Amino acid sequence: MVTAMRIASLLPSATEIVCALGARAELVGRSHECDFPEGIEEVAVLTSARIGPLPSSEAIDRAVRNVLADALAIYQIDLERLRQARPDVIVTQDLCDVCAVSLDDVRAAVARLARQDVAIVNLHPMRLEDIWNDLLRVGDAIGRDGIGRRLVAELRERVAAIGRRAGERGKPRVVTIEWIAPVMIGGMWMPELVSLAGGTPLVTEPGQHAPTLDASRLAALDPDVVVVKPCGFSLPRTLEEVDVLRERLPRAWHARTWLADGNAYFNRPGPRIVESLEILAACVHPETFPDFAEKHAASFTALR
Repeated sequence: MVTAMRIASLLPSATEIVCALGARAELVGRSHECDFPEGIEEVAVLTSARIGPLPSSEAIDRAVRNVLADALAIYQIDLERLRQARPDVIVTQDLCDVCAVSLDDVRAAVARLARQDVAIVNLHPMRLEDIWNDLLRVGDAIGRDGIGRRLVAELRERVAAIGRRAGERGKPRVVTIEWIAPVMIGGMWMPELVSLAGGTPLVTEPGQHAPTLDASRLAALDPDVVVVKPCGFSLPRTLEEVDVLRERLPRAWHARTWLADGNAYFNRPGPRIVESLEILAACVHPETFPDFAEKHAASFTALR
């Protein structure tokens, strides 16, 4: 029997994990960036950002660097709303201070609540296996360990099936781009996804943080496929920066270049990482994965 509890999720991927485990009704708080699944906007917002909407990826990068240089956190917790939510479990992360509230701030907030019975589940995914382990750990923490094991088994099988379909059909050289200005190359679990999709990842190895490459280092690459999926940017938002992207990418590249939704996919280490792999497979081997191209037609497009 599943014991109901009060859950606060402070990052979008954690919210997706909690909901995939069947605990949507137990969510009493979320981050301001949590936007999936549908209806999640009804859950109380517990965080906010110090940086408001900005017109370009370059302006966002500059603002983030300025905040961090001043030793300030990019995100804040609303302590009063957290107190009102009365969570039994808080799911957070310590992987990236640019992605969500820091673990130290979460611990400080819980300490100010003067409660000793709040469990903090800290996620730190670096590779694909870490994502599966985080799903299991959240499942254990919220009393859904059996559901978690079944979910992970299902996701693993879907990933393996894509890898089998990709097979040995040639391994085009693939660059994934995580930010436009400056150009950052996808790291962490992205090289594994590229390999599973039937490609050869350039620049990064599994588990490495996203490096920033200048024009000369980019020019030294010779990719066959480029997938641009800026962290936090929807596809329409990415399309707004096509001119900037053209300026940043080497003219000598003759790669097939795709733009994809980097907000919903790729940069969220949760259940939809498998959908991210489906999109990537359709970019790397479109002739092999026309079904995925059709399924995700609204989430990626070729750069014309």
